[in-house]
Parts: sequence; C-alpha cells; structure tokens
Amino acid sequence: MEKIRNIAIIAHVDHGKTTLVDQLLRQSGTFRSNQQVAERVMDSMDLEREKGITIKAKNAAFQWNDYHINIVDTPGHADFGGEVERALKMVDGVLLVVDSLDGPQAQTKFVLKKALTLGIKPIVVLNKIDRDNARPHEVLDMVFELFLDLNATDEQLDFPTIYASGKNGFATREWKGSLTDEIKNAGMTALFETIVEKVPPPQADLTTHFQMVVANLEYSEYVGRIGIGKIFGGSIKVGDPMVCIHKDGRKEKGKVTLIQSYTGLAKTELQEAFAGNIVGIAGIEEVFIGETLCDNETRDPLPLMEIDPPTIKMQLMVNDSPLAGRDEKSKFLTARHLRDRLVREMRGNVSLSFVDTNSAAVYEVSARGEMQIAILVEQMRREGFEVMVSRPEVIFHKDADGNTLEPFENLYVDVEQEFLGDVLQNLAGRKAEITNMKHTAKTVMVEAVAPTRGLIGFETDLVNLTRGTGIMSHLFKEYGPKKGEILTRLNGVLISMEAGESTTYALDSIQERGTLFIGPGVDIYAGMVIGENSRPDDMAVNPCKSKHLTNMRSQGDGKGASLASPRIMSLERALEYVASDELVEVTPSSLRIRKKILDANARQRAKQKAGD
Repeated sequence: MEKIRNIAIIAHVDHGKTTLVDQLLRQSGTFRSNQQVAERVMDSMDLEREKGITIKAKNAAFQWNDYHINIVDTPGHADFGGEVERALKMVDGVLLVVDSLDGPQAQTKFVLKKALTLGIKPIVVLNKIDRDNARPHEVLDMVFELFLDLNATDEQLDFPTIYASGKNGFATREWKGSLTDEIKNAGMTALFETIVEKVPPPQADLTTHFQMVVANLEYSEYVGRIGIGKIFGGSIKVGDPMVCIHKDGRKEKGKVTLIQSYTGLAKTELQEAFAGNIVGIAGIEEVFIGETLCDNETRDPLPLMEIDPPTIKMQLMVNDSPLAGRDEKSKFLTARHLRDRLVREMRGNVSLSFVDTNSAAVYEVSARGEMQIAILVEQMRREGFEVMVSRPEVIFHKDADGNTLEPFENLYVDVEQEFLGDVLQNLAGRKAEITNMKHTAKTVMVEAVAPTRGLIGFETDLVNLTRGTGIMSHLFKEYGPKKGEILTRLNGVLISMEAGESTTYALDSIQERGTLFIGPGVDIYAGMVIGENSRPDDMAVNPCKSKHLTNMRSQGDGKGASLASPRIMSLERALEYVASDELVEVTPSSLRIRKKILDANARQRAKQKAGD
C-alpha cells in the first residue's frame, strides 16, 4: 500500500483538468512512443468531445517511479455533481485545478467543499499559466480566501501549489512570470513528485476481512453489473464467495466472477486484489452505489454513501407524430424499446431514475438538472431512437404542515457592465434574489438565490442579452417555500394549420409575424410549431401555401423572396424553450417542436376546459 496513491482531479468546467490528465498519462510512459492518442483521451464519449465537458467520472492509472497512481477524472458541470461526490469517497487526495486567469468559479467552490468536508488535503494546480493576461499569484490569493470561506483546517490551508500548463505539458513549483527551458525540459515532474510526497497512502487494513463500498457502476453484457470502489480491508480473489449488504439491510450472496484494475485507460483483469487499490468487482447482480461488499453475512455495513436528490423531472414518450418512423436512421420506435433503454441507463447512472406512468407509452425521468436528461436523449437519438420529451418541471415537496416547497439554487453570473441592467431585470422576472455583486474593471459578478424553476431557459436568455459574453453557473442550495408564478417565455408561437411541405412563398409572408424555426422544403404537419410569434399569443399559419398561377402578369412577378435564416435550436435549447403544452420531437436526423394536442379544435376545447 505504501506504493499506491489514489487521487481525484476536480475543477470548474473548462479549467483544463482532462487535458492535465492527458499529460500525466503521456509523460508517465503509459502510452507507447509511437502510439496515436487523441486529445482529451479521458473524454471517451462522443458527446464529451463535442461539448468539451466531462460527463461521467472515469478511472485510469499509471506507474511512476515504482508508484501505482490511480486517478479519477470527475465532471465539472453542476448537473453531474453526483459523479464528483462518489469519486471523492474512493481517494486519499485531490488535485484542485484552477484556471490562472478566470480564478475560482462556482463549481470550484462546490467540489472543494465536498473534498474539505471529507478531510482530504488538496494539491492546488494553477493551470493555463501560459495564457495571455494570466494572473496566477492573484488567483492563488483568491483560492486561499476560498479555503478560508469553506472553513478549511490549518492543515488543509497549508496546501502545496503547482503552476502548470496542461496544454503544453509542464509543471513547476515556482513561477516567475516566464517559461524557461529548465521548466519546459522538466515536464510534469514537479507534479508527479508532489503527488507522491503529499498524498498519503490509502487508509486501508490488509490484515482485516475483505470490505469495500461501491462508489461507481459499470455494466457488462457478459458479467452484469461491476461495482467500482476502493478496497478498505483485506483481499479478494476470483472465485471467492462474497456478500452484498443492500441499503435496506438485505444480504445477497454471490461469487467473484471478475476483478478488474486499470493500466492507463485500459481495463486489466486481476486474479487477486488487495486493500488500498481501486478495482471493479463483478458477481452480485443487484449491487448498487453506496452498498457494502464483504466476505460473509456476519459483517456490518460500512457507512452509506448518500446521493443528492433529483430536482428536475421530464416525461419521455413514444413518438406518435404524423411523421413518426419516417426517418431513415430510426431503429427503435416502440414503448418496449424505450423502457428497455431506460432500464439499461439506470444500471450504471444512479443520479437518474424513472417511473412508469398511467400511460404505457410515457415514462417520467428524474435528474439533478435538465442537461443530464438532454445528454441521455441525445445519446438515444444517436443510437436510432425516436422519442418525444416534455418541458422540464421541478420536483416539489411538502413540509410537515402541508406547505409546498420547491428547490432553490445559488446562481453565479459574470457579465460585462453594459449588460448588467438587462440581466438584473431578467432575473427579477425569474424571482431571483440578488445576494451580492462584485465589480471588477470590466465585469460584474452577480450572486443570487433563485428557484430552479426560474433558471430553466435562463442560460439562453443570458447568451442573447450579453451577445454571448455572459457566463453562469448554479448549484443546488435547499428546498424552500414555493414562489409565485414565473413567466419564462413571453412570446407565443407560430403553429402550422396544414400538413405538407413548407414553401418559400408562404414563409416569406409568415416571417413578418415573427422568427422562423424552419426553411423551405421541410415536411410539416398540423400542430407543429414552425416559429416564434412576435406577440404573446399563439398564431395559426399555413407554411405550405403555394402561389396561384394566373394568365395575368403582376408588377411583383419575378422578384425573389428574401427569407431570413431560421433559428436552429440545439436539443438543450429546445427543451428549455417549449411551454407546458408543447413537446420536443426527437429523431436521429430531426428536432421538431409541436403542440401536445395537434388538432386545433381539440386544443381550443382543452384550453377552455382548463380555464373553467
């Protein structure tokens, strides 16, 4: 165990931690000298590469000077905080990566607080020191203040600091403002040495019986669920009997069918594993995060690992639109396909859950944030699924007196001063309460407490209000008394009253009414939303109308229609945009917004009934 180090790497989104892990793996000799390796090799999912974020916590390991170093790369986005919490339970040290220009951000505070609460002593890595205008010494003071704010112990406050550039592959204990050949040639050696010196060996007991808490899950078609975690005591061999102590106290017997460790990113099968190491173990079919694996039924469980509760729910349903099944790439269209896919997702993703509803074709999915569900739906469409998704709704609770409680979040917004007034006005409409404002030379950091309900769609508004310069992040705070009604969409929509193919002639006149979501030559059905009205109410339009041919020549003949570019929405944007009476239709090739009730007369009757 003296030669093992278990570390997690934590940071705010986009502060460069995955790139830093790349360099540690490369410079430790994990990859062959002639091996072709992609950038951000830990981001193995297509969506992670496209979005530039880490979605799932991932395990890797490397050898350096006879030391076996297990490293867990964690997500930086608040919606995937559950992955961070579980990763920290497995490790004995963390690398806190902070951008040396941006300084500590909201998620930095969140992940650091989790680490400090667990008694872990971080190593602070000031990354991207090669950036123009980098201010590492000023950022270091900000990090120290953050430690103080989070009630760090004296020992935690005495943290080692490394100045690094993950992109250029160097790290140094001191930074005098310029990159020298000495620093370049040393590579990441300073960081390797600091990990070995400052991170303690695993807290585990080789002499006691086998025990391990499951901190993460994988699923294999061959061996079923694989529980991943740190072994806290004893050792285990393939073929040994073991017991899983479930959360409800039930004890399930099994036999070890697989033990896997990590060499670089590759999984390596082991015959035996010892206390202190991070491994995956298969043999219990119903094992779940937070449960204890041990050698026999007489043992007591280790402390349970709690997972933060979900705050958002959305409905996923079978696509029943008039264009359902027309997409050439569609493979999975039925309720059985959809349910099987959700069951498969829940096996390894514990921060998501789903329940059946009264309708056989509708499932309610709960998560920590709408981005989590959007990622799942995006993965499904790439696999060939067609689904319809409802607008995100918050999960309400009742207190002991029967009062309705809703989730609130701490919101952090960084905006340029010229846009401050518009942003504050938008936040006021979302029932946010401003708690603090910090002015810098050009920007203002606004801190607020807002209901989760009010933050749905805010990120898009912020981009529009600040011409793309605004930055925001938010963290779950608590459940509190429900606020009043929140209007998040002020405009109505343009709804097609006909089915057919959109024409330039029709769209030319419709675009005077608002903003189009489609161009000409698009298949349309009645009840489909084709644009946003410039007024607050919905308007029925006919985008399929064609110009009548006559024998008479008019003065306007021969003049081409000039259509504005349609507003193309991403899946996340569409989910935030839709109203409670609308759905997003998702197919492998298309995204459409539609009314839940397609028939205009039935929609009007439902509206009158709701008004009564």
